[in-house]
Amino acid sequence: MNQSVITRRTVLYSLGAGATAAAIGATAKSYAQILGANDRLNIAVLGVNGRGQAHLAAVQGNASARVSHICDVDSTVLAKRTAEATTELGYAPQAVNDYRTVLESKDVDAITIALPDHWHTPMAILGLKAGKHVYVEKPSSHNPREGELLVQAQQKYGKLVQVGDQQRSWEPTIKIIQQIHEGLIGQTYLAKCWYVSRRNSMGTGKVAPVPSTLNWELWQGPAPRSEYKDNIHPYNWHWLRRYGTGEALNNGTHELDICRWALQVEYPESVTATGGRYQAKDDWEFYDTLITSFQYPSSTISWEGRSCQGMRIYNRDRGSVIHGTKGTVIIDRRGYEVYDWKGKKTDEFATGRESSSSDLISKDSMTDGHFANWINAIHSKEKLNSPVQIANISVTTLLLSNISWSVNRELRLDSKSAHILGDAEAMRLWGREYEKGWEVRI
Repeated sequence: MNQSVITRRTVLYSLGAGATAAAIGATAKSYAQILGANDRLNIAVLGVNGRGQAHLAAVQGNASARVSHICDVDSTVLAKRTAEATTELGYAPQAVNDYRTVLESKDVDAITIALPDHWHTPMAILGLKAGKHVYVEKPSSHNPREGELLVQAQQKYGKLVQVGDQQRSWEPTIKIIQQIHEGLIGQTYLAKCWYVSRRNSMGTGKVAPVPSTLNWELWQGPAPRSEYKDNIHPYNWHWLRRYGTGEALNNGTHELDICRWALQVEYPESVTATGGRYQAKDDWEFYDTLITSFQYPSSTISWEGRSCQGMRIYNRDRGSVIHGTKGTVIIDRRGYEVYDWKGKKTDEFATGRESSSSDLISKDSMTDGHFANWINAIHSKEKLNSPVQIANISVTTLLLSNISWSVNRELRLDSKSAHILGDAEAMRLWGREYEKGWEVRI
């Protein structure tokens, strides 16, 4: 079996001697001379300090697409990534600080979103309204209400929205999930997934001048305004409620999605989540330890997250275990292992690499494959592997675990809509407050 769906290819476009940052504005005639250029999608990558680097690599390695724009509100990051991309591609994507330049461009066919979580749904909807196809990193929404709005917006505007659950496009995972559905381990009824890491404290931030290279107004976007502190940008926003969604959504989304896929379930009937911030006393507003349980009519899924305690589970930093009446399958990012009912290993596939809890930042074949699926779908060649209608179920389920943790009790749910039943206090956390003038509308 191939170890990845697609290997990364470097595609060089010869724009002639002297190509510079103005190359993106080359004449239509010169561009049309490039083989197949008129069939290539122009894709703008939004947010390139972290996960956006993998987006750039995936577009760069796909012969059916080209990077037309690179957008980031930090001018230092923007300049660095544009220079790197120019060297890699052989042409210079247009570097822009303001996303509105991208949305207004009629030359842009699609956007990818690797911004902080509070921007995911707002930017995706703005992209859809502007007639762009969208690839948005998980979690696709900051709160359950945004998930509803994004699904509605996709249906209204008709463009494709792929969510960054890249393991949905990885051939070994697709194969083993299909075998589970065909009865490999009997009737599935229990799944557990986990993520363990050794994150450092974010400390106690001090109000500081906004760096001259950072557009703090655009960075905050739809979030209520607050003073800039020296421990938020570029990463620790994950642990602040106004911007982030905690580890359950930062990493748990991937593995919960695998469990849901394996068990063929949608929204649970109830959610419980317990845990806390135990490792340090700092500005971190979420848990560093969370134990969840999602109850379905005939099965149960749990997620265990330990952001600051690295003792591994099944000798893995992250993964999923699926139990059935005839056996068990362990799935992670390096492959899978199959066990019979007595615990004897009967099959396995491994790439040879470790399944690490370290964040995927730059180049990886799973992301390349997931982008290839999205780009092929835009070209009407195949179906999306993680359309927002499916991905939103996993995202909303974990967002509900955040709400359960916040109110410190079990939530009973309408399993069709995921709305919380009989708990007005919890249901008030379904949405969020926006900065005036930045409300999300479809």
